[in-house]
Amino acid sequence: MWPLAAWVLLSAVGAGSAQLIFSVTDVVEKTDCNKTVVLPCYVTNLKENNANVMFVTWKKQGKVIFSFDGARQEFFRDPAVPSANLVSRADLPKGIASLMLNSAEADVGNYSCEVTESNREGETRVELRKHSGSWFLLVERAIIIALLFLVIILCSAQLSVIALKYEIVPKKKTGILVASFIFTVAAVVGTVLFVQGGYTAQNQAGLGLIVVPAVILVPLQYLMFGIVFESLQQATFALIGLQILGYVIAVVGFALCVSACPPLHGSVVIAGLAIMAIANLLSLAYVFIMGSRMKDHPRPGKAVEEPLNGLQSYVMCEKYTVVDTPWP
Repeated sequence: MWPLAAWVLLSAVGAGSAQLIFSVTDVVEKTDCNKTVVLPCYVTNLKENNANVMFVTWKKQGKVIFSFDGARQEFFRDPAVPSANLVSRADLPKGIASLMLNSAEADVGNYSCEVTESNREGETRVELRKHSGSWFLLVERAIIIALLFLVIILCSAQLSVIALKYEIVPKKKTGILVASFIFTVAAVVGTVLFVQGGYTAQNQAGLGLIVVPAVILVPLQYLMFGIVFESLQQATFALIGLQILGYVIAVVGFALCVSACPPLHGSVVIAGLAIMAIANLLSLAYVFIMGSRMKDHPRPGKAVEEPLNGLQSYVMCEKYTVVDTPWP
């Protein structure tokens, strides 16, 4: 009786020692910012710590996608996941059998990691999920779009004030309309692409269409000041310079953001657009105030024309005046 009990006990202990133990990670999430995905697999009770006696198998939904045979030093990869590889082959004897995949090849689902060390084996499972998110935070996207359309509204208001108070040469009017149309279309298309979720080429192109075409506002502002003032004043040059500064900051922010996910310098883009909005607001106020002060001033082009008309009328009157002399 005692020998039988001892055998059962020893068998139970032997069976327990044949089981590899893992540090369990239930869920791994990937986002659009991830270029690679690491599926963790950590064995905590290896004994031999020798990769030559280890065999690692990764499966997705029960199908083998990757394996490593330490005895033969051979790899197997499913053609659907050619990027699959151990995170570190050198760390395999330490129990690190994690798998690395390109994000595009890492489909969401259940994965399993099976590790064998001589006659001991074990398995752990991990679920890969996709975390829904955007390149920019919702608040950042809202601020960028709001500032963009604030710039458009302020620019349109300035054009309206100028159109009501001053005559515009047809050639300049055509240039203003074309520039305004191009900038507005680019802004609308850029907004449509930018508001979409994820970190894709479309999102980057959308942000580019929001920021880069804003350079049109600089010559447009110069043209509007030229209609109002016969000669530009220092204040107008300062306002144009402020707009250029805002544009440069916004472009630098765009260049920094487009190469990072999540963007580390979204505030730079916001700051640049905010400065451009301030410049347009000050320009609108300056044109409106100066226009009110000049309401009795003749529109450009009439300053010389009206005195000439008055002189011509005087000459005509003198020419046809009849002098009434008494009869002798």
